[in-house]
Amino acid sequence: MTSRSLAPYIDYTLLRPGCRREEIHTLCTTAIERGYVAVCVPPYYVSDAVQYTDGTLVKVATVVGFPHGMHLTEVKAQEAILALQSGAQELDMVIALAAYFSGDLGYVEAEVRHIATLAHEHGALLKVILETALLTPEQIQALCRLSAEAGADFVKTSTGFASKGADLESVRLMRASVPPYMGVKASGGIRTPEQAWAFIEAGATRIGTSTAL
Repeated sequence: MTSRSLAPYIDYTLLRPGCRREEIHTLCTTAIERGYVAVCVPPYYVSDAVQYTDGTLVKVATVVGFPHGMHLTEVKAQEAILALQSGAQELDMVIALAAYFSGDLGYVEAEVRHIATLAHEHGALLKVILETALLTPEQIQALCRLSAEAGADFVKTSTGFASKGADLESVRLMRASVPPYMGVKASGGIRTPEQAWAFIEAGATRIGTSTAL
């Protein structure tokens, strides 16, 4: 396998604090040239990325509730609306782990459902970031099922800001815990083609990476 054939799996990501507009332009240009499926950029740069990728097949994704997911649902909803109005086609939302760990499953499910509905009303996709480094296998399974039932399009391993990123065991578990039509995005610490293919073989349908080159 070559790195070129990985292109349809790649969400080329730049979420580093302090990234500059010219870096976003380079990110988008590279994604277009290499045929990556999407770029994932900070909310501040969504309109720029939409302009840079206009007329191409590259989708623009951004983050919601990033990086800890502790925003109130109303705040996440407003983030989502503004991103969608700016042209975002995919939302990567950090799940409300504080609510989950407090046992408020209804809040978590309602939030995912609300943001999924907003995304779908705009023809966009919702990826739910679980932050698997903080979860037991049983919790990963439970949140995958919750996300599926609430209408999410993907479950995603990590923000890249926790103690560790994606691991193969979690991706296998996620794949087994969601319906076949749902996507699984592995992200966080994936830096080589060999790692990427291992995650794809484990069931990932997207690879989020800032080191796609």
